[in-house]
Amino acid sequence: MSPFKLPGPGPLLVFGGPYSNLEATRTLQARAEALGVPPENCLCTGDLIAYCARPAETLDAIQAWGCTSIMGNCEESLVQQAADCGCGFEAGSACDALSQGWFRFARARINEQQRAWMATLPQQLQFRWHQFTVTLVHGAPSRINRFLFASSETAEKQKELESSGAQLLLAGHCGLPFGQTIAGPEGSRYWLNSGAIGMPANDGTPDGWYLLLEPEGDSVRASWHRLPYNAPSEQQAMRAAGLDNGYASALTSGLWPSMDVLPEPERLQQGTPLQPQALMLTPNTP
Repeated sequence: MSPFKLPGPGPLLVFGGPYSNLEATRTLQARAEALGVPPENCLCTGDLIAYCARPAETLDAIQAWGCTSIMGNCEESLVQQAADCGCGFEAGSACDALSQGWFRFARARINEQQRAWMATLPQQLQFRWHQFTVTLVHGAPSRINRFLFASSETAEKQKELESSGAQLLLAGHCGLPFGQTIAGPEGSRYWLNSGAIGMPANDGTPDGWYLLLEPEGDSVRASWHRLPYNAPSEQQAMRAAGLDNGYASALTSGLWPSMDVLPEPERLQQGTPLQPQALMLTPNTP
């Protein structure tokens, strides 16, 4: 893997959860190119491999693109040749049971060269961009597979932000796009989750999501965008590979097969199309 290239001064495109979804990955790369965002300004929060049917092909596409990715818990588990995906699902839950099938499928299809490449991925990255100190993580700075949602306690996010030393934290893992401004004694900090491209956001639409950060003067505009792509084609690939399960159905229904990991507020939003509001981010200057 090539060394991490610091993002340039232009917009950042942040995405998570390709999830072995080759159609979504190729569509996002085309979107980035259409927006004029170079590969070094495209940042992935991990879980390149998961539910869908083309793990090796998706890894190859990410490498050829040249975007920057950190390690998700799925890559960590594949590198360690663990028995499960390490997603943090409760033992015996529906999510845990469903993960057994796709994780075995993915583990059998990646080769040693790909496993070695995944082993080089950092678990988090810190860098300066447009007057912000930025931390890119999968779940949270404290734990790669920690689930934090929009409704999760603000105090918990604040602790994580303070421990990272970042004013701007970019995360993934939970699969739902959201942004939150967290006020503190030293000024505002920001927790932004890009959402995922490889699986819908449980909102009744088949779209994935990505986050765009655009400098506007001294501030930055954070906006979330839908990623329509050829979901029926990816669904067909899953079913042809023997992955005819709840995740295959979710690609077109937009509804997750289980909500075990979701807090009650997010459960109540199932089937309601998301409309994340843009945020203006202001750097804390000395």
